[in-house]
Amino acid sequence: MRFIIRFVLTFFWLIPLLVSAQQEPSKTYGYLGFDVYVGMLGNSNSEFPEHGLQKSLFINLGQLESSEQNYWRYHLNSPKTGISLGFTDLGNKDALGYAYSVMPYAEFSLFPKTLDGFSLWVSMGGSYMTKLYDQETNPYNKGVSTRLNWSYNSFLYYTLLKNRSTNWRMGVGYAHHSNGHTRKPNRGYNSILLGTSINFKNEEVVLVEKNPEEYPKVLEWYYTGRFGLGQNSFSDVFNDKEEVFAVAFSAGKIINKTVKLGVGLYYNFYRHYYNYIKNEETLVRTQEPHLTENPILNASALGVSGSAELLLGHVGMELNIGMNYYKPFYKIDWQLNEGYTYFPNGEEEIVLGELDGYYNVKQLVSSRMGLKYYMLNTDKAPKHNFFVGAFINANLGQADFSELTFGYVRRFNL
Repeated sequence: MRFIIRFVLTFFWLIPLLVSAQQEPSKTYGYLGFDVYVGMLGNSNSEFPEHGLQKSLFINLGQLESSEQNYWRYHLNSPKTGISLGFTDLGNKDALGYAYSVMPYAEFSLFPKTLDGFSLWVSMGGSYMTKLYDQETNPYNKGVSTRLNWSYNSFLYYTLLKNRSTNWRMGVGYAHHSNGHTRKPNRGYNSILLGTSINFKNEEVVLVEKNPEEYPKVLEWYYTGRFGLGQNSFSDVFNDKEEVFAVAFSAGKIINKTVKLGVGLYYNFYRHYYNYIKNEETLVRTQEPHLTENPILNASALGVSGSAELLLGHVGMELNIGMNYYKPFYKIDWQLNEGYTYFPNGEEEIVLGELDGYYNVKQLVSSRMGLKYYMLNTDKAPKHNFFVGAFINANLGQADFSELTFGYVRRFNL
């Protein structure tokens, strides 16, 4: 199962805002970029260590290829892609330390006809932390408890100066680090940052008009199924990694071979929930004894979700927003994780989290985002296709489990 987490952390997720395109570069070019960010890291928990400004330096190796004509480059305004290597000083070298990041990224021009100069940068990958939570030596930093973590950055940039060889801009953005719920505590690091960026291009980019007739509008339909093998931890006390099994089916439409929209049903089975029920742990005995009548079903989540995906050749980037209509064990999950457990004189004492309005929303809303790799190029619109993907699942944005998924897609015309 460690392979799953390492596999997941190598990938990234991006969600572009509305983009449009009628031009693309006539030839491939590469560039070298340097980004400098400063900002404030939010406190992950009460009594969080004092810290100064967060400071980050990123080196970006990017390229834009136009040798192959395809739908997604045309409709997404030829996004830039590459690898970003980063160093972050979190503002307290003794308790928070430093983060070393490797993040694939993509950058999109936003509304080039009306607001030329704006671009959206989104990256997701992995980071290595030099300091983490330790009950004895670092008890007040509950942000991360593993060396390897998910990392996510999103920036809105505006170009201030551009010429044939350089591009200088300013931006504002958000940065996040967490381990995807593979070990507790996992409050995560969240930062708001200001930055400046400069890119050095290795050759001039010559824009040429593209004929829209080469990219006629195409509307297709599809259905798909997937199976996922995930992993998570449960609470500070039940902190070993256990499996989560995920199955889903959905259907929808594909617009211009680029945007895939759908709706479907999903089912998740949580091994941690099942073990807690079967062992008749404290909150099952005292609050929910009926869960033992059907431990498999009551350790499950069922729901309906909508999906949006970008199809970039062999790569798909997907976001799901769902609604749980059955997840009975989440009440216990919430009470344990929003409260705390201690052992005075060797006896278990549980202080439960409050079942407030926030609980009601998180119990209902699920989300999922990640990256797929398709066996066949989606720009060729194959009738049958298979994929493998890496995803992080969440309850209203808070990590639930990390997942390696396998699936099949069937396209057809009505």
